[in-house]
Parts: sequence; C-alpha cells; structure tokens
Amino acid sequence: MAQQYGEAATITTPDPETTSTQRYEQMREAANRAMSTISIPADQAPTTGTQPPATGTQPTTTGTLRTPASWTAVEPDVDPELLSYRGFKFGAAFFGWLIAIAMSVLLLAAVSAAALGTAQVLDYTSTDAKADPGAAAITAAAVAVFMLSLAFYAGGYVAGRLARFDGGRQGFGVWMIALLVSVLAAGGGALLNNQYDLIADINRPDVALSNDTLTMGGIIAAATLVLLTLMFAILGGKAGQRYHDKIDRLLD
Repeated sequence: MAQQYGEAATITTPDPETTSTQRYEQMREAANRAMSTISIPADQAPTTGTQPPATGTQPTTTGTLRTPASWTAVEPDVDPELLSYRGFKFGAAFFGWLIAIAMSVLLLAAVSAAALGTAQVLDYTSTDAKADPGAAAITAAAVAVFMLSLAFYAGGYVAGRLARFDGGRQGFGVWMIALLVSVLAAGGGALLNNQYDLIADINRPDVALSNDTLTMGGIIAAATLVLLTLMFAILGGKAGQRYHDKIDRLLD
C-alpha cells in the first residue's frame, strides 16, 4: 500500500495480510526442518505398532512409534543361562522322594506307637476293634493317608529347595517317582505271588466285613491317598521354592 504526500516523496507500507502469510510459511518450514532432524535410536524404539506422522511433515526415524492403544505386554528378558536351571530336575525329585519315604516310615511309626499307648491307657483291645471293625478301619486308613500326605509334603519341600525353580514340577516329580516305584513293586509282588503263592501264607485278621465292603473301602482309600499325596507334594515343592523367591526379592 502506497501513500503520496505532495510531489516530493511516496511512502510504501507493507500489507498486513501478506506479512502474516509469509511469517506462517517461514514458521512452517522451520517446523518441518526441526521434525526432519528427530531420530529415535533403534535399541529404544518399540518394535510393534506405529504412529502416523503429523499432517504435512516427513519425519525421518530409525524406529517406529506406538500409540497407547497399540501397546502390548512385553515379556522381560531372561538370561539364557538362567533358563537352563528351570524345569524338572530328576536329582532334586529323587532326593525329595527319599525324604518322603523316610518321613513316611517315621510318621507311621510314631503314630503306631501313639495309638498303642492310647489303647493301653484306654484299655482298648482287639476284641473292641472286632466289635466295631468299620470305625477301626476308617480311623486307621484316615490316619495313614494323612501321615503319608505330610511325608510327601516334606519330600516336595526338599525337592523345591534343592532345585530352587519350578517347585511345583519338582513336587510332581517326587510323586511320580513314588508312583512308578509302587507300580514296579506291585508288579514284582504279583509275579512272586504267582510263583510261590505268598498271599496264602499271610495270617489275615478275621473281621466282620464282607469282601465287597473291604474292596470298596480299599479303592476309596487308595484313590484318596493318590490325590492327597499329589496335592501335598506339589504344595511342598512350591513352599520350598518360595524360600528362594523371598531371598531374590530382598537382593533386588
């Protein structure tokens, strides 16, 4: 815009609209140059998900950006050498099984001695047991199953402490070794019985219970024993691992 004052001089003033447009273009070009110099190191850039660049910009990046909606859980890095110590360890399970067998013998012996002493104090004789064989059998089976379950808890605990990791698997290994050994022992006993008829030489007590009742009670007791020993062995293994977990949390 030009204004003339007389004939001597002419003063030209800038157009406000033109000046604003030029400043906007200059600021936009400066922003584009600044965005083009931004880079993200490859070791810090996320690997999944992308974030589109702003309209009118062409950023150059060495990685990709993620929007919060596209974030996914990233598993922490685990040392490969540490992974070699995880999983089932036969040595830990074997020694845990030995402890379970030893504890079974000790607990059953202690309970038997306590039961004998109690019977002497209460004057409870075999005649009283034969008068109510069902209650005596159920009591003896329940106590035996509970003691064996405690023994397997101790065995699983030892296995979990020895292996440090995956205590539940170590407890399961203790139970599996005991099951395999029991199956092998039962198979060997059946083979010897076929050869020498050893069962016929056993002096079984005469109880007022039918064979069907004894068979059904034996099946129920065996199933309960298998399930409870498995559960207690796994719980013991987890308890043994928890000791090391507490130490790791303190060290961290």
